[in-house]
Amino acid sequence: MQSQAKPIIGVLALQGAVEAHKLHIEACGAEFKPVKTAKDFEYIDAFIIPGGESTTMLKLIERFNLWDILKDQFSKKPVWGICAGSILLAKTVLNPEQESFNILPITIKRNGYGRQLDSHYAKIDGYEVSFIRAPIISEIDESVKILASHKSTPVWVKYSDIMATTFHPELTMKYPSPMHRAFIDLI
Repeated sequence: MQSQAKPIIGVLALQGAVEAHKLHIEACGAEFKPVKTAKDFEYIDAFIIPGGESTTMLKLIERFNLWDILKDQFSKKPVWGICAGSILLAKTVLNPEQESFNILPITIKRNGYGRQLDSHYAKIDGYEVSFIRAPIISEIDESVKILASHKSTPVWVKYSDIMATTFHPELTMKYPSPMHRAFIDLI
């Protein structure tokens, strides 16, 4: 961690729900910073890969030549993947198969609950969250801790200093979410 009073949480700002994290992060006593470039990555203590569209994020990561620097940073700093971000962290991605950072030992199925019309709300850890074209974790290594389940499948998991949620807690305007608190506690 950098030596400052407040940890700096970098939200990957290539595509997706970025600004929605600001008030949650600040309510935890941390500093929010949207990050886009390798230079930005040096000044943060942890990463959030936000929800959005995983294939679009992959294209932008490639376009801006960020793959290797992100992979390196994810090996050194806590990272939380939300919805599309959880897909990018997973070891195996299905429906269809796609590239990922392969750092979280799970298998994840894109759009696991169905189409946009199948998006829904649910309470996780007593907090209302949004499942928007959400993926489903279909396999999980025994080394991964399940923090919460929904409809009999894991939806919030932790492995070392890597966290993933298949839902969006940032869209609920009750600050901070228990998920943001848990992530910042990892630092």
